[in-house]
Amino acid sequence: MEKGTYALVMSLKNEVAIVVGRLVIKGKTCAGNEITFPPGYYVYFGSAHSGLSARVSRHLKREKRLHWHIDYLTRFADVVEVWYALEGSECIDRREKLECLWCQVARCMPRGQLHFPGFGSSDCLCAAHLIHFPSPPSFDLFRQLLKERGNVAQKASPIDFKRPIEN
Repeated sequence: MEKGTYALVMSLKNEVAIVVGRLVIKGKTCAGNEITFPPGYYVYFGSAHSGLSARVSRHLKREKRLHWHIDYLTRFADVVEVWYALEGSECIDRREKLECLWCQVARCMPRGQLHFPGFGSSDCLCAAHLIHFPSPPSFDLFRQLLKERGNVAQKASPIDFKRPIEN
């Protein structure tokens, strides 16, 4: 089973109000928060301790048990790219989670904004693991910024995650 970090790049064509379960807002856990997502592109950052392909494939399904915050958004948004790195492909060891570093890098990219505090970051100290862009984010810029921090990433289409990826 492959371990790794991933980013789902999603397109949302129209504004949509979604009830997101158990989202922590301002230190308070609230069930059933309705969030209005503006149209544009969203990048969600996560990790898989085993089965990266299986985790990404699950996220690609519209119909599934709603477990993570991202499950609510993927019912409405289309995943257009997957950025990923297999465990061990990063150039240097880090004490922080790689998904947290990736999210910090994306926040530094032009027009990247954090709209929903707490989204996807209930198991770390990050403000959120979901970044909004009004237009498609540049993988080349993301990869360059990661490289400057001693890390690497690859890009794939969602279809590539319908089967296990090769090391």
